[in-house]
Amino acid sequence: MAFRKFLPLFDRVLVERFTAETVTKGGIMLPEKSQGKVLQATVLAVGPGNVNQKGNLLPVSVKAGDKVLLPEYGGTKVTLDDKEYFLFRDGDILGKYVE
Repeated sequence: MAFRKFLPLFDRVLVERFTAETVTKGGIMLPEKSQGKVLQATVLAVGPGNVNQKGNLLPVSVKAGDKVLLPEYGGTKVTLDDKEYFLFRDGDILGKYVE
C-alpha cells in the first residue's frame, strides 16, 4: 500500500513486475540465474500525462490495474516500504493485455 503514497509525475507509470517462475511444470526447482526476466507487470499508479507544445494535456494510455508488457531493459527501480516497483514512461510500455 506504499504506492498509494507515491504519485508519478507527467507521463510516468508505476508498475509492479510479476514474480518469476521458480518451479518448472515437471517440478524442477530453478536457480535464480536461470530464471528469465519477467516482462509482465501490473500498473499501480499513473501520472496525469504530458503537455504538448500547444499546452494541451496528453493523457496516459494505461490506467491503474492494467496488465502491461514491458521492455527487457529500462525503467527506474523504486523501493517503497522494502518492496520493489519500477517507473516507466508511457511511451516505453510495449503494450497492454486485454481480457
